[in-house]
Amino acid sequence: MKKLFAVFAIAVTAVATSVATAAEVEKKEVIASSSAPKAVGPYSQAIRYGNLVFLSGQLPIDPKTGQPSKGTIEEQTKLVLENLKAVLEAAGLTFSNVLATTCFLKNLDDFPKFNAAYGTYFPENPPARATVEVARLPKDVSIEIALVAGK
Repeated sequence: MKKLFAVFAIAVTAVATSVATAAEVEKKEVIASSSAPKAVGPYSQAIRYGNLVFLSGQLPIDPKTGQPSKGTIEEQTKLVLENLKAVLEAAGLTFSNVLATTCFLKNLDDFPKFNAAYGTYFPENPPARATVEVARLPKDVSIEIALVAGK
């Protein structure tokens, strides 16, 4: 009888875990903003999962024209952050809700200029950040930033 009860308890736990996992998947919400460039592949601009919002990497693309910016690193950084701001606003959030960013630079020599432009968006309590140099970015732009925000 004890063995039967133990097997039953394991089965109930497994079913409860499966139900909880399925319920968690239903909490996944796609966030999109018409004020940011449309996703150009099989991904969403952002996903809300519980209290967290995961924003896909944004490029310096003008949302009105769909064309990439070939401006200075400061101009490209500002455009990326404005695109991210539009997606954050669609999620009901602001830059003060940002927990972490991942920044990809084509040339790490641009870091000081990138950092100065980036810092204007996070004047107080900046998020955690990783910044790496990459060989190439889509559309041959100089920067991409992805982030995670929470409420």
